Amino acid sequence: MKENAGKSTKTLQVSCVQMHWAKSLEFNLQRTLHYIKDASQYGSRVVLFPEANLTSYYFPYLVNLPKTAIDQALDQVCQAAAQNHIWVIVGTIQAKGERFLNLAHVINPAGEIAHEYAKINMAGRDEKKFCRGGDKLSLFLIDGIWCTLVICRDGRHPELYRIPAMAGAQILFQPSCSSDEIEAVAWKRLSGRAQQPVGPNTKIFHCVANTIGESPDGKQTSSGASFIREPSGIPLAEAGYYQEEMITSVLDMARATRSYILDSMKNPPFLSRYWQEMIQDVRQRADIKPA
Repeated sequence: MKENAGKSTKTLQVSCVQMHWAKSLEFNLQRTLHYIKDASQYGSRVVLFPEANLTSYYFPYLVNLPKTAIDQALDQVCQAAAQNHIWVIVGTIQAKGERFLNLAHVINPAGEIAHEYAKINMAGRDEKKFCRGGDKLSLFLIDGIWCTLVICRDGRHPELYRIPAMAGAQILFQPSCSSDEIEAVAWKRLSGRAQQPVGPNTKIFHCVANTIGESPDGKQTSSGASFIREPSGIPLAEAGYYQEEMITSVLDMARATRSYILDSMKNPPFLSRYWQEMIQDVRQRADIKPA
């Protein structure tokens, strides 16, 4: 775990892109390259895309994608990150052995994959059928700022982002695909169940890129409503329910005090040593490549 990788910045401009969840790799790549350039021209340092934004989250399609096509798409994204001097976080679902991994790839402005994370908790029927979970938590640096990642359903498991926050993370990036039956998505919107803000239990920033649109058979849709929230949980930017779009905010890093996290590390005292052990394990495993 490299802890001296650059001087920390006082602010960070972040864009989150909301995209369709069930389109082809070729279409998704074209839209991804468009928004990388758009975010860079808008002045953002980081652009976050939804869960599996390159391969799609539509399993009848993605399970038949050749690995070479996915690798070539990732190579083009890496080139675009370098050409536009921007951090890019994209997603793929790829076969690893007999099962698939749901991956987030953090690409630095030099066009290198600097960090990867595999989704831990599977959600939909197809994902549970085809995928297996990862075995590490996410912790990485962007311009000297410690960050962490969870993918969609992982956000329902607070330990997956709270322990990295104990290790210093001030920003949670959450690529998501809240696809479900139409009635279920309507209920998610009404109840606020899709992505729940983490600031009120951590005091860190929370950036979500979610999906929109229907499946090819029209039986499923997705909830949209991507957001960027500051550490109190107040929205800085929010997307709509139905359209592809990009939202952008400037994060004042001094506001990400991690105060609730720091309190949890001390109280109750008998847990303190266990937190320290877990923090050490998270740091040691952070650079392991999902396989």
